Amino acid sequence: MYDDLDYIVPLQKILNVEHLLFSTSSWISVSNTHTHTRAFLDFLLSRFFSWVYIFNEKILLCEIQCNALKHALKLCSSCSIKVEKKKSKFSAKVSLVKVWESYSGKKLVGKENVIMSDIVKPPKTMEDKLSPYTYLDITDLSLLKSIVVNYGIDQIIHFSSLLSHVAESNMQKAMDINVQGLANVLEVARIFNAMLFVPSTIGAFGSTTPKVNTPDLTIQRPNTIYGVSKVYAELLGEYYYTRFGLDFRCLRLPGIISADTTPGGGTTDYAVQIFHDAIEKGQYQCYLRADTRLPMMYIDDCLQSIFINVPDKKLRARTYNISAMSFTPSEIAEAIRKYIPHFKIEYKICPLRQSIADSWPESLDDSLARADWKWSHQYDLNSMTKEMFNLLISSNHET
Repeated sequence: MYDDLDYIVPLQKILNVEHLLFSTSSWISVSNTHTHTRAFLDFLLSRFFSWVYIFNEKILLCEIQCNALKHALKLCSSCSIKVEKKKSKFSAKVSLVKVWESYSGKKLVGKENVIMSDIVKPPKTMEDKLSPYTYLDITDLSLLKSIVVNYGIDQIIHFSSLLSHVAESNMQKAMDINVQGLANVLEVARIFNAMLFVPSTIGAFGSTTPKVNTPDLTIQRPNTIYGVSKVYAELLGEYYYTRFGLDFRCLRLPGIISADTTPGGGTTDYAVQIFHDAIEKGQYQCYLRADTRLPMMYIDDCLQSIFINVPDKKLRARTYNISAMSFTPSEIAEAIRKYIPHFKIEYKICPLRQSIADSWPESLDDSLARADWKWSHQYDLNSMTKEMFNLLISSNHET
Protein backbone atom coordinates (compact mmCIF):
# COMPACT_ATOMS: atom_id res chain seq x y z
CA MET A 1 0.00 0.00 0.00
CA TYR A 2 2.68 2.48 1.04
CA ASP A 3 4.66 2.08 -2.20
CA ASP A 4 1.76 3.72 -4.04
CA LEU A 5 2.07 7.03 -2.20
CA ASP A 6 3.08 10.12 -4.15
CA TYR A 7 4.99 12.18 -1.62
CA ILE A 8 6.74 11.44 1.65
CA VAL A 9 7.64 14.17 4.12
CA PRO A 10 10.01 13.12 6.93
CA LEU A 11 8.17 13.52 10.19
CA GLN A 12 11.12 14.80 12.18
CA LYS A 13 11.48 17.75 9.81
CA ILE A 14 8.12 19.07 10.91
CA LEU A 15 8.04 18.36 14.64
CA ASN A 16 9.09 15.80 17.19
CA VAL A 17 7.20 12.51 17.31
CA GLU A 18 6.29 12.97 20.96
CA HIS A 19 4.29 16.06 20.07
CA LEU A 20 1.86 14.02 17.99
CA LEU A 21 -1.25 12.29 19.30
CA PHE A 22 -2.31 9.25 17.28
CA SER A 23 -5.95 8.24 16.85
CA THR A 24 -7.42 5.02 15.46
CA SER A 25 -8.26 6.80 12.22
CA SER A 26 -4.58 7.78 11.74
CA TRP A 27 -5.29 11.46 12.11
CA ILE A 28 -2.65 13.91 13.27
CA SER A 29 -3.56 15.91 16.37
CA VAL A 30 -0.86 18.37 17.37
CA SER A 31 -0.41 19.58 20.93
CA ASN A 32 -1.87 23.02 21.60
CA THR A 33 1.57 24.26 22.66
CA HIS A 34 2.75 23.94 19.08
CA THR A 35 0.26 26.28 17.49
CA HIS A 36 2.52 27.38 14.65
CA THR A 37 3.22 23.82 13.50
CA ARG A 38 -0.40 22.80 13.94
CA ALA A 39 -1.57 25.76 11.86
CA PHE A 40 0.90 24.86 9.14
CA LEU A 41 -0.27 21.24 9.04
CA ASP A 42 -3.92 22.29 9.06
CA PHE A 43 -3.21 24.66 6.19
CA LEU A 44 -1.54 21.95 4.13
CA LEU A 45 -4.36 19.52 4.83
CA SER A 46 -7.18 21.91 4.06
CA ARG A 47 -5.66 23.40 0.92
CA PHE A 48 -3.52 20.82 -0.80
CA PHE A 49 -3.74 17.28 0.51
CA SER A 50 -6.59 14.81 0.52
CA TRP A 51 -5.24 12.83 3.44
CA VAL A 52 -2.29 12.24 5.70
CA TYR A 53 -1.04 8.93 7.06
CA ILE A 54 1.73 8.35 9.60
CA PHE A 55 4.04 5.41 8.89
CA ASN A 56 7.57 4.74 10.13
CA GLU A 57 7.86 8.26 11.53
CA LYS A 58 6.98 9.89 8.24
CA ILE A 59 3.97 11.89 7.20
CA LEU A 60 2.59 10.65 3.91
CA LEU A 61 0.90 13.38 1.90
CA CYS A 62 -1.29 12.03 -0.87
CA GLU A 63 -3.60 13.21 -3.63
CA ILE A 64 -2.06 16.64 -4.07
CA GLN A 65 -4.18 18.90 -6.27
CA CYS A 66 -2.17 19.65 -9.42
CA ASN A 67 -2.88 23.38 -9.42
CA ALA A 68 -1.62 23.68 -5.84
CA LEU A 69 1.48 21.49 -6.10
CA LYS A 70 4.03 24.25 -6.71
CA HIS A 71 2.73 26.38 -3.86
CA ALA A 72 2.66 23.42 -1.47
CA LEU A 73 6.24 22.42 -2.29
CA LYS A 74 7.36 26.04 -1.92
CA LEU A 75 5.81 26.14 1.57
CA CYS A 76 7.58 22.93 2.50
CA SER A 77 10.88 24.32 1.24
CA SER A 78 10.50 27.55 3.23
CA CYS A 79 10.03 25.45 6.37
CA SER A 80 13.12 23.33 5.58
CA ILE A 81 10.96 20.27 4.86
CA LYS A 82 12.39 17.92 2.25
CA VAL A 83 9.77 16.31 0.02
CA GLU A 84 10.64 13.01 -1.63
CA LYS A 85 8.87 12.26 -4.91
CA LYS A 86 7.74 8.66 -5.33
CA LYS A 87 7.89 7.12 -8.81
CA SER A 88 4.66 5.14 -8.68
CA LYS A 89 1.33 6.82 -9.22
CA PHE A 90 -1.35 6.71 -6.55
CA SER A 91 -4.27 4.57 -7.76
CA ALA A 92 -7.80 5.85 -7.32
CA LYS A 93 -10.24 3.68 -5.41
CA VAL A 94 -13.98 3.93 -5.06
CA SER A 95 -15.89 3.27 -1.85
CA LEU A 96 -19.43 2.00 -1.87
CA VAL A 97 -20.91 2.95 1.48
CA LYS A 98 -23.47 0.21 1.01
CA VAL A 99 -23.26 -2.94 -1.07
CA TRP A 100 -23.78 -2.07 -4.75
CA GLU A 101 -26.33 -4.71 -5.70
CA SER A 102 -25.21 -5.51 -9.23
CA TYR A 103 -21.50 -5.12 -8.47
CA SER A 104 -21.04 -3.36 -11.81
CA GLY A 105 -18.78 -0.69 -10.34
CA LYS A 106 -15.83 -3.05 -10.82
CA LYS A 107 -16.46 -2.99 -14.58
CA LEU A 108 -15.79 0.75 -14.62
CA VAL A 109 -12.64 1.03 -12.53
CA GLY A 110 -11.51 -2.55 -11.92
CA LYS A 111 -12.69 -4.96 -9.24
CA GLU A 112 -9.70 -4.33 -6.98
CA ASN A 113 -10.45 -0.59 -6.91
CA VAL A 114 -14.03 -0.86 -5.64
CA ILE A 115 -14.14 -1.09 -1.86
CA MET A 116 -17.54 -2.32 -0.76
CA SER A 117 -18.94 -1.90 2.74
CA ASP A 118 -22.01 -2.61 4.84
CA ILE A 119 -22.99 -3.41 8.43
CA VAL A 120 -23.65 -7.07 7.61
CA LYS A 121 -21.62 -9.87 6.07
CA PRO A 122 -22.26 -10.39 2.35
CA PRO A 123 -24.20 -13.53 1.36
CA LYS A 124 -21.93 -16.50 0.69
CA THR A 125 -23.54 -16.93 -2.73
CA MET A 126 -22.22 -13.50 -3.72
CA GLU A 127 -18.70 -13.68 -2.28
CA ASP A 128 -17.16 -14.52 -5.65
CA LYS A 129 -18.75 -11.40 -7.16
CA LEU A 130 -17.47 -9.04 -4.50
CA SER A 131 -14.63 -6.56 -4.66
CA PRO A 132 -12.65 -5.99 -1.44
CA TYR A 133 -15.20 -5.77 1.36
CA THR A 134 -15.10 -4.12 4.78
CA TYR A 135 -17.43 -3.55 7.70
CA LEU A 136 -18.69 0.02 8.09
CA ASP A 137 -21.33 1.59 10.29
CA ILE A 138 -22.05 4.90 8.60
CA THR A 139 -22.81 6.57 11.93
CA ASP A 140 -19.24 5.88 13.10
CA LEU A 141 -17.32 8.92 11.84
CA SER A 142 -13.95 7.69 13.09
CA LEU A 143 -14.32 4.34 11.33
CA LEU A 144 -15.43 6.05 8.12
CA LYS A 145 -12.35 8.29 8.18
CA SER A 146 -10.11 5.31 8.81
CA ILE A 147 -11.48 3.37 5.84
CA VAL A 148 -11.12 6.34 3.51
CA VAL A 149 -7.53 6.81 4.69
CA ASN A 150 -6.48 3.17 4.61
CA TYR A 151 -7.90 2.47 1.16
CA GLY A 152 -7.03 5.80 -0.44
CA ILE A 153 -10.63 6.55 -1.40
CA ASP A 154 -11.29 9.36 -3.86
CA GLN A 155 -14.92 8.62 -4.80
CA ILE A 156 -17.72 7.74 -2.39
CA ILE A 157 -21.09 6.34 -3.43
CA HIS A 158 -23.39 6.61 -0.42
CA PHE A 159 -26.40 4.27 -0.56
CA SER A 160 -27.00 3.83 3.18
CA SER A 161 -30.49 4.82 4.36
CA LEU A 162 -33.70 3.60 5.93
CA LEU A 163 -36.43 3.63 3.28
CA SER A 164 -39.82 5.31 3.43
CA HIS A 165 -42.12 2.87 5.21
CA VAL A 166 -39.62 1.37 7.64
CA ALA A 167 -38.26 4.84 8.47
CA GLU A 168 -41.71 5.92 9.67
CA SER A 169 -41.64 3.08 12.20
CA ASN A 170 -38.05 3.80 13.27
CA MET A 171 -37.79 7.58 13.14
CA GLN A 172 -34.82 7.96 15.49
CA LYS A 173 -32.89 5.27 13.63
CA ALA A 174 -33.77 7.01 10.37
CA MET A 175 -32.40 10.26 11.78
CA ASP A 176 -29.18 8.53 12.83
CA ILE A 177 -28.61 6.89 9.44
CA ASN A 178 -30.24 9.24 6.93
CA VAL A 179 -29.27 12.54 8.57
CA GLN A 180 -26.19 12.01 10.74
CA GLY A 181 -24.80 9.33 8.44
CA LEU A 182 -25.12 11.69 5.49
CA ALA A 183 -23.47 14.51 7.45
CA ASN A 184 -20.57 12.18 8.28
CA VAL A 185 -20.07 11.24 4.64
CA LEU A 186 -20.21 14.85 3.47
CA GLU A 187 -17.64 15.94 6.01
CA VAL A 188 -15.29 13.07 5.20
CA ALA A 189 -15.65 13.79 1.47
CA ARG A 190 -14.79 17.42 2.14
CA ILE A 191 -11.76 16.62 4.30
CA PHE A 192 -10.34 14.11 1.84
CA ASN A 193 -11.40 15.90 -1.34
CA ALA A 194 -13.44 12.92 -2.55
CA MET A 195 -16.22 13.07 -5.11
CA LEU A 196 -19.52 12.14 -3.45
CA PHE A 197 -22.61 10.61 -5.04
CA VAL A 198 -25.79 10.44 -2.94
CA PRO A 199 -29.12 9.07 -4.22
CA SER A 200 -32.24 11.07 -3.47
CA THR A 201 -35.78 9.91 -4.17
CA ILE A 202 -39.23 10.70 -5.48
CA GLY A 203 -40.03 10.81 -1.77
CA ALA A 204 -38.30 14.21 -1.66
CA PHE A 205 -41.49 15.60 -3.19
CA GLY A 206 -44.86 15.99 -1.49
CA SER A 207 -48.57 16.38 -2.09
CA THR A 208 -48.17 20.02 -3.20
CA THR A 209 -45.72 19.06 -5.95
CA PRO A 210 -47.01 18.78 -9.55
CA LYS A 211 -47.67 15.05 -9.98
CA VAL A 212 -47.17 14.62 -13.73
CA ASN A 213 -43.74 15.22 -15.29
CA THR A 214 -42.48 16.70 -12.04
CA PRO A 215 -39.63 19.13 -12.88
CA ASP A 216 -36.20 19.27 -11.26
CA LEU A 217 -36.93 22.58 -9.56
CA THR A 218 -40.31 22.65 -7.87
CA ILE A 219 -42.02 22.65 -4.48
CA GLN A 220 -40.54 20.06 -2.11
CA ARG A 221 -42.68 19.49 0.99
CA PRO A 222 -42.37 15.74 1.77
CA ASN A 223 -44.56 14.18 4.47
CA THR A 224 -42.18 11.39 5.57
CA ILE A 225 -38.95 11.43 7.57
CA TYR A 226 -37.34 9.62 4.64
CA GLY A 227 -38.34 12.40 2.25
CA VAL A 228 -37.32 15.13 4.69
CA SER A 229 -33.90 13.51 5.13
CA LYS A 230 -33.41 13.37 1.37
CA VAL A 231 -34.30 17.05 0.91
CA TYR A 232 -31.75 17.71 3.65
CA ALA A 233 -29.21 15.64 1.70
CA GLU A 234 -29.87 17.55 -1.53
CA LEU A 235 -29.58 20.97 0.09
CA LEU A 236 -26.63 20.18 2.34
CA GLY A 237 -24.79 18.63 -0.60
CA GLU A 238 -25.35 21.75 -2.68
CA TYR A 239 -24.16 23.85 0.27
CA TYR A 240 -20.93 21.83 0.45
CA TYR A 241 -20.52 22.29 -3.31
CA THR A 242 -20.98 26.07 -3.08
CA ARG A 243 -19.14 26.60 0.20
CA PHE A 244 -16.25 24.14 -0.10
CA GLY A 245 -16.12 23.16 -3.77
CA LEU A 246 -17.05 19.53 -2.99
CA ASP A 247 -17.91 17.55 -6.11
CA PHE A 248 -21.37 16.53 -4.91
CA ARG A 249 -23.76 14.69 -7.25
CA CYS A 250 -27.29 13.50 -6.57
CA LEU A 251 -30.12 11.76 -8.44
CA ARG A 252 -33.77 11.62 -7.45
CA LEU A 253 -34.33 7.94 -8.12
CA PRO A 254 -37.74 6.34 -8.68
CA GLY A 255 -38.64 2.90 -7.32
CA ILE A 256 -35.79 0.51 -8.19
CA ILE A 257 -36.60 -3.04 -9.31
CA SER A 258 -33.95 -5.74 -8.94
CA ALA A 259 -33.85 -9.54 -8.84
CA ASP A 260 -30.69 -9.48 -6.71
CA THR A 261 -32.20 -8.12 -3.50
CA THR A 262 -35.29 -8.62 -1.39
CA PRO A 263 -37.58 -5.68 -0.56
CA GLY A 264 -36.13 -3.34 2.06
CA GLY A 265 -39.09 -1.42 3.44
CA GLY A 266 -39.81 1.02 0.64
CA THR A 267 -43.25 2.01 -0.59
CA THR A 268 -42.40 0.96 -4.16
CA ASP A 269 -41.14 -2.45 -3.02
CA TYR A 270 -44.37 -4.11 -4.09
CA ALA A 271 -42.94 -4.00 -7.62
CA VAL A 272 -40.17 -6.38 -6.49
CA GLN A 273 -42.13 -8.66 -4.15
CA ILE A 274 -44.84 -9.20 -6.76
CA PHE A 275 -42.39 -11.16 -8.94
CA HIS A 276 -41.27 -13.43 -6.10
CA ASP A 277 -44.86 -14.17 -5.09
CA ALA A 278 -45.95 -14.69 -8.69
CA ILE A 279 -43.34 -17.42 -9.13
CA GLU A 280 -43.75 -19.02 -5.69
CA LYS A 281 -47.50 -18.64 -5.08
CA GLY A 282 -49.15 -17.56 -8.32
CA GLN A 283 -50.74 -14.63 -6.51
CA TYR A 284 -49.86 -11.42 -4.68
CA GLN A 285 -51.56 -9.26 -2.06
CA CYS A 286 -50.83 -5.61 -2.82
CA TYR A 287 -50.79 -2.87 -0.18
CA LEU A 288 -51.44 -0.09 -2.74
CA ARG A 289 -54.55 0.64 -4.80
CA ALA A 290 -54.69 -0.85 -8.27
CA ASP A 291 -54.50 2.60 -9.90
CA THR A 292 -51.54 3.97 -7.91
CA ARG A 293 -49.11 5.18 -10.57
CA LEU A 294 -45.47 5.70 -9.56
CA PRO A 295 -42.15 6.21 -11.39
CA MET A 296 -40.00 3.06 -11.58
CA MET A 297 -36.65 1.92 -12.97
CA TYR A 298 -34.87 -1.39 -13.52
CA ILE A 299 -31.61 -1.85 -11.60
CA ASP A 300 -29.38 -1.96 -14.70
CA ASP A 301 -30.69 1.43 -15.80
CA CYS A 302 -30.26 2.74 -12.28
CA LEU A 303 -26.59 1.82 -12.18
CA GLN A 304 -26.01 3.27 -15.64
CA SER A 305 -27.56 6.54 -14.49
CA ILE A 306 -25.06 7.10 -11.67
CA PHE A 307 -23.11 9.86 -13.35
CA ILE A 308 -19.81 9.75 -11.48
CA ASN A 309 -17.71 9.83 -14.67
CA VAL A 310 -19.45 12.79 -16.33
CA PRO A 311 -17.12 15.83 -16.47
CA ASP A 312 -18.17 18.41 -13.92
CA LYS A 313 -18.25 21.17 -16.53
CA LYS A 314 -21.18 19.43 -18.27
CA LEU A 315 -23.40 19.58 -15.21
CA ARG A 316 -25.87 22.43 -14.83
CA ALA A 317 -27.18 21.14 -11.51
CA ARG A 318 -26.04 19.07 -8.54
CA THR A 319 -29.35 17.20 -8.15
CA TYR A 320 -31.22 15.73 -11.11
CA ASN A 321 -34.47 13.87 -11.68
CA ILE A 322 -34.00 10.47 -13.32
CA SER A 323 -36.67 8.09 -14.59
CA ALA A 324 -37.47 5.29 -17.01
CA MET A 325 -41.14 4.24 -16.72
CA SER A 326 -44.29 4.70 -14.66
CA PHE A 327 -46.91 2.03 -13.99
CA THR A 328 -49.63 0.92 -11.58
CA PRO A 329 -50.03 -2.38 -9.68
CA SER A 330 -52.73 -3.44 -12.12
CA GLU A 331 -50.46 -2.76 -15.10
CA ILE A 332 -47.54 -4.76 -13.73
CA ALA A 333 -49.96 -7.59 -12.92
CA GLU A 334 -51.02 -7.63 -16.58
CA ALA A 335 -47.38 -7.75 -17.68
CA ILE A 336 -46.79 -10.72 -15.35
CA ARG A 337 -49.80 -12.60 -16.79
CA LYS A 338 -47.97 -12.82 -20.11
CA TYR A 339 -45.69 -15.32 -18.34
CA ILE A 340 -48.03 -16.67 -15.65
CA PRO A 341 -51.57 -16.51 -17.12
CA HIS A 342 -53.24 -17.70 -13.90
CA PHE A 343 -51.56 -14.99 -11.77
CA LYS A 344 -53.96 -13.24 -9.40
CA ILE A 345 -53.58 -9.99 -7.51
CA GLU A 346 -55.74 -8.79 -4.64
CA TYR A 347 -55.63 -5.48 -2.83
CA LYS A 348 -55.38 -5.01 0.92
CA ILE A 349 -54.55 -1.35 1.31
CA CYS A 350 -52.03 -0.21 3.91
CA PRO A 351 -53.20 3.31 4.88
CA LEU A 352 -49.68 4.52 5.70
CA ARG A 353 -48.06 3.27 2.51
CA GLN A 354 -50.99 4.47 0.41
CA SER A 355 -50.78 7.96 1.91
CA ILE A 356 -47.06 8.02 1.17
CA ALA A 357 -47.58 6.90 -2.42
CA ASP A 358 -50.38 9.43 -2.94
CA SER A 359 -48.00 12.24 -2.02
CA TRP A 360 -45.43 11.23 -4.64
CA PRO A 361 -45.23 12.11 -8.36
CA GLU A 362 -46.72 9.86 -11.00
CA SER A 363 -43.91 10.66 -13.43
CA LEU A 364 -40.67 12.66 -13.50
CA ASP A 365 -39.28 15.08 -16.06
CA ASP A 366 -35.64 14.04 -16.46
CA SER A 367 -34.95 16.04 -19.62
CA LEU A 368 -32.09 17.94 -17.96
CA ALA A 369 -30.21 14.71 -17.23
CA ARG A 370 -30.82 13.50 -20.78
CA ALA A 371 -29.46 16.78 -22.14
CA ASP A 372 -26.47 17.21 -19.84
CA TRP A 373 -24.90 13.74 -20.08
CA LYS A 374 -27.03 11.98 -22.72
CA TRP A 375 -28.77 9.76 -20.18
CA SER A 376 -31.22 7.27 -21.69
CA HIS A 377 -32.94 4.22 -20.22
CA GLN A 378 -33.01 0.76 -21.81
CA TYR A 379 -35.85 -1.00 -19.97
CA ASP A 380 -39.59 -0.42 -20.10
CA LEU A 381 -42.26 -2.39 -18.23
CA ASN A 382 -42.32 -5.30 -20.68
CA SER A 383 -38.55 -5.74 -21.07
CA MET A 384 -38.05 -5.34 -17.32
CA THR A 385 -40.68 -8.00 -16.60
CA LYS A 386 -39.02 -10.42 -19.01
CA GLU A 387 -35.61 -9.84 -17.42
CA MET A 388 -36.94 -10.30 -13.89
CA PHE A 389 -38.52 -13.64 -14.75
CA ASN A 390 -35.38 -14.83 -16.54
CA LEU A 391 -33.19 -14.00 -13.54
CA LEU A 392 -35.51 -15.24 -10.80
CA ILE A 393 -36.37 -18.51 -12.51
CA SER A 394 -32.70 -19.13 -13.29
CA SER A 395 -31.80 -18.40 -9.66
CA ASN A 396 -34.49 -20.79 -8.39
CA HIS A 397 -33.16 -23.57 -10.62
CA GLU A 398 -29.62 -23.06 -9.30
CA THR A 399 -30.75 -23.36 -5.67
